[in-house]
Amino acid sequence: MSLITTTRRVAVGLVAAAAATFSLQAHAGGHGIDLSGKTVEWIIPFSETGGSAKWANFYAPLLSEALPGEPTVVVKFMPGAGSTKGANFFQEQEYDDGTLIFGSSGSTQFPFLLSDPRVKYNYADWNVVLASGTGGVAYLPPDLAAKMDGLSATPLQGEDFIYGNQGATRLDLVPTLAWEMLGLNVESVMGIKGRGDGRLMFERGEANIDYQTSSSYLSGVTPLVEAGTAVPMMTWGALDDAGNIVRDPTFPDIPTFKEVCEATDGCETSGEKWDAWKAFFIAGFPAQKMVFLPAGATADAIATYTAAFEAVKARADFAEISGKRLGKYPQMTGDAAQTALQSGTNVTPEAKDFVVNWLQEKYGVSLN
Repeated sequence: MSLITTTRRVAVGLVAAAAATFSLQAHAGGHGIDLSGKTVEWIIPFSETGGSAKWANFYAPLLSEALPGEPTVVVKFMPGAGSTKGANFFQEQEYDDGTLIFGSSGSTQFPFLLSDPRVKYNYADWNVVLASGTGGVAYLPPDLAAKMDGLSATPLQGEDFIYGNQGATRLDLVPTLAWEMLGLNVESVMGIKGRGDGRLMFERGEANIDYQTSSSYLSGVTPLVEAGTAVPMMTWGALDDAGNIVRDPTFPDIPTFKEVCEATDGCETSGEKWDAWKAFFIAGFPAQKMVFLPAGATADAIATYTAAFEAVKARADFAEISGKRLGKYPQMTGDAAQTALQSGTNVTPEAKDFVVNWLQEKYGVSLN
């Protein structure tokens, strides 16, 4: 199956599934769970400074209000091993009373997709109740940004860059592969615990290129842009209904990587490297963050959480408050979340093989 066919199926599937109505009665026979007087622990496998933290902290109080009994929802950060520590912990948990949920990210999905030996978790064992799309923005210090020739990054090909990297098999492979395709010499400082830590490196002058997912960019980088200490370079883009990369709806004035690539000497938007980049972009961003109940969750619990997230999305002020904090992206439940899960945890064998070989060549990381 070609990548174009795969991306089209993913895009069309997400749109079609998003139109489906999730029925509480159909999934739980009209019953739910009561969480009165309880505390829900929401595990985030990253530090408290990144986009996942901002996403969970945005949803937590809204989810508390929407769940039956209005339980306290507490976000617990469990960083380590590029998010596999927290994910492995969650894999060991079994459903008890609905008071434990997990927030996955693209940096959790990629090690799973690449068969990273540290991965002990399996998405098939978990129960998705929300999937959030997002985007990403790469940015530079003003002196380097000024060297770009319009959309072309060709003048930057002789510069030396430093980047704070969460890990070779994490979501950071999307920007690092993109920068390599642009011919940029980017040295990764490996092992940071979250993208917020990468932003702090940039602010301290320890890194001179960075990217953030949309929620973290909106809150953490926009003030830097307004202060004149950071300049957006490009977004990764978004998918239209036909699976084509188009401008990110949250940042319509910033060019996409595809546009910058097309304008830069030596960068190609076709061939196996482009196909691999696009496949992992699709796996990592249109369904970038997801909320799960653990293995063994009852139909009543799944329906209760799904209905709660549906209620949050139905708030009259949701579009306004989510747009400011998360960006303008789909927030999916029910069948749409299941479709998003499939797109986020599957890539073509060709794309996987390319990235596995690239990681070996670039970082000496062996996944075979």
